[in-house]
Amino acid sequence: MPVLLALTYLQALVTTARVTVRRRASSDTGATTLELVIIVLGLIVVAGLLVAAITAAVQRRVDQIN
Repeated sequence: MPVLLALTYLQALVTTARVTVRRRASSDTGATTLELVIIVLGLIVVAGLLVAAITAAVQRRVDQIN
């Protein structure tokens, strides 16, 4: 019986997700300018962190070689 209850719950979740996706796909609203700015700034921060990590790793390797 618990398996049937779990499957029913999962079916409800899937149905809700499908309705949400269809509703969002049919609407013409997109990301606002503020949302895009926040996303771009986040990507810039991530890129900066990656550059810093790679630079530190290369520096450590160079120090090991010397």
